[in-house]
Amino acid sequence: MAAQVSFSSLILALFFLNVNGEGPVAAIFGYSATNGPEKWGSLRPTYSQCSKGKSQSPINIIKNDSVADGDLKPLIRDYKAANAVLVNNVYNVGINFERSGAAGQLSLDGKNYQLANMHWHSPSEHQINEFSYPLELHLVHQAADGALSVVAILYEDGPEDPFTAKIQDGLTKLAQAGNSSKGVPIGLLDIEPLKEKASEYFTYTGSLTTPPCSENVLWNVLAKVATVSKAQVEALKAPLGEAYKQNSRPIQPLNDRKVSLYKQV
Repeated sequence: MAAQVSFSSLILALFFLNVNGEGPVAAIFGYSATNGPEKWGSLRPTYSQCSKGKSQSPINIIKNDSVADGDLKPLIRDYKAANAVLVNNVYNVGINFERSGAAGQLSLDGKNYQLANMHWHSPSEHQINEFSYPLELHLVHQAADGALSVVAILYEDGPEDPFTAKIQDGLTKLAQAGNSSKGVPIGLLDIEPLKEKASEYFTYTGSLTTPPCSENVLWNVLAKVATVSKAQVEALKAPLGEAYKQNSRPIQPLNDRKVSLYKQV
C-alpha cells in the first residue's frame, strides 16, 4: 500500500536535516524529561501527531502475530555510489547525498522511491518480540508524489559492520568538530553492503519517529539482523551531545494495524 505524506509535512520532517551540508540547527525536541517523547506533542502545534496520532512508530513486532502476505513483493534496492556528507543533525548522526536519488532507489509494488538520506538510532527504535537491539539504521526513501518508505536494519552485538567501517574516519572527524560542524564530506560512498537481498521483512504503515511524527509512512523492517561492534556503536554516538546519545522513541501502540510479513518462497 502506498504511503502518502504531503510535501509540507515532508519539509517539516526534514527541517533539521542538513541537506546542503550547511550545519545543524538546534532541535527543540529531545529525549530527556523536559522535551522528550512524552512532551513532543505539546512543543509545537505542528507536532500534535506525536501525541494524537493513532498510527505511530516505532512498534514492537511480534513475529507470531505478523500476517504472511503472498501478495507482497521483494524489496528491490538499486543502490549506487554517490557523493555523501556525514552530518550531525543534533538528534542523530546521518548521511546526506548530493541530491535525492543520487544514491539509487527502492522499488516496491511497482513504485519507485528515491533514497533521500539515512541515519542511526541507538538503542533500536523497533523491537522484535519485545527485544531491543543496540542499533537501528533508517534508509529514508521518497517517491515523486511525496510518499515515504523507510527500510530499517536492526543490529546486534558482534563482528564489525562493513558499511560503518567505511565511514569510521569521517565519524571521528565529525565527533572532533562538535555541533559547529558543517558536515564531513566523505566523497563517493558505495552503499552496496546495505543492499543484501531481503528474504524476509516486516511491513506496516506508521509514522516518522521524530517530530512532527507525520503518519502514512510505509515501514519495511528487515527480519535478518545485522551485526555491529560495540566500538562502532560508540563511534556513531560520539558526535552527539549527551542528551541525544540515547535517541530512540519509545514503542507506540499498534492499535488496529496489522504487521505483514514477506517471506521468500
